[in-house]
Amino acid sequence: MGGGYVRGEGIVVCSDQVKIQDDVNQVVIHELIHAYDECRASNLDWTNCAHHACSEIRAGHLSGDCHYKREFLRGFMKIRGHEQDCVRRRVMKSVIANPFCSETAAKDAMEAVWDICYNDTKPFDRAP
Repeated sequence: MGGGYVRGEGIVVCSDQVKIQDDVNQVVIHELIHAYDECRASNLDWTNCAHHACSEIRAGHLSGDCHYKREFLRGFMKIRGHEQDCVRRRVMKSVIANPFCSETAAKDAMEAVWDICYNDTKPFDRAP
């Protein structure tokens, strides 16, 4: 984990985990999408697995976390479909870490909100 968004406090970047500027930028962009979601949705509840999964889907898709180059450097070398696989893998990793979400609940929540959240590109016109 390179950082996180903390409700009411802001974005945290872990300097012991993130050492180069490109990685700092990536963490900040990802976490800013969570902050945007927090501002946009008055009823966002981070203990709700579907809410958490939706914000993670959006952050993973819109931040460039799953760009081919980043996936290649992580050791994932799939040619087709890598971006959605990456987003799914990273959503599960994050939502499972939520003490309110079991692995089954995380997977069910991710699948339930996938289409709507993956296609929601606000505040951008399109995904990068």
